Amino acid sequence: MGSSRDVRPSPIAGKWYPGDPARLASAVDGYMERAEVPPVQGRLIGVLAPHAGYRYSGPVAGHAFKPLSGLNADVVALIGPSHYPYQAQIITSGYDAYETPLGQVPVDHEALETLRAVVPIQTVVSDSEHSLEIELPFLQRTLGEFRLIPLALIDQSWVLAERLGHALAGVLKGKKALLVASSDLSHFYTQSVANKLDQTVLDAVAAFDPVAVIRAEEQGKGFACGRGAIAAVMIAARDLGADTAHVVNYATSGDVTHDYHQVVGYGAALFCQAATG
Repeated sequence: MGSSRDVRPSPIAGKWYPGDPARLASAVDGYMERAEVPPVQGRLIGVLAPHAGYRYSGPVAGHAFKPLSGLNADVVALIGPSHYPYQAQIITSGYDAYETPLGQVPVDHEALETLRAVVPIQTVVSDSEHSLEIELPFLQRTLGEFRLIPLALIDQSWVLAERLGHALAGVLKGKKALLVASSDLSHFYTQSVANKLDQTVLDAVAAFDPVAVIRAEEQGKGFACGRGAIAAVMIAARDLGADTAHVVNYATSGDVTHDYHQVVGYGAALFCQAATG
């Protein structure tokens, strides 16, 4: 693994989620135990999960990750938005591993180098991005050990999402892999307005229409901070055999705080290859 300086220390443990390993494991397990998700019919290829603090989005995230229990995945491509500005289109980590209170997750630099030959990826260190790390404890509790392909998008255009999606599928083909799109939905609208905006995006997800996910934002009909990540994961999932999408949960921060004046929306979805025969 290398020395400790090669490991990305968590900037959000103890803030966005519990910093104590036992409390963190208990919280993550609890969110998944309480999630009611129908059994996956077919092969699970990718998921959409939110990335707010666990108090707000943990219950929804539990619905996205519960179906992963028992899944055999050696590598996870985790795609989200960058909430920080960089002179780049896509950023990834220069560290050898991410660290959470549950342990270290090694970065798959070999896969990243293959991707870099096809899409523009810039390496950074000492980043404070939460959209990727927030998903790791759920993945650690469900998958155990795996290699990580972490990508945060600055450019969330359709052109880049399509290019990245196809490139990801090329890298992951033939591997025991999982795709994860990290995204919240609308931000700071009233509950009633948020519900309508978020439904537009979730309808596009359920229809397995990545173009519509991007178009919703362009037309002002729906918003997702990780729209490019969602579209890229949908494209990659389809290339890898997925033919169905299932929205399995939706909520807003208002459902937790009971303040419905300015809420953030959260959705969970699964991308699967339907069972045959």
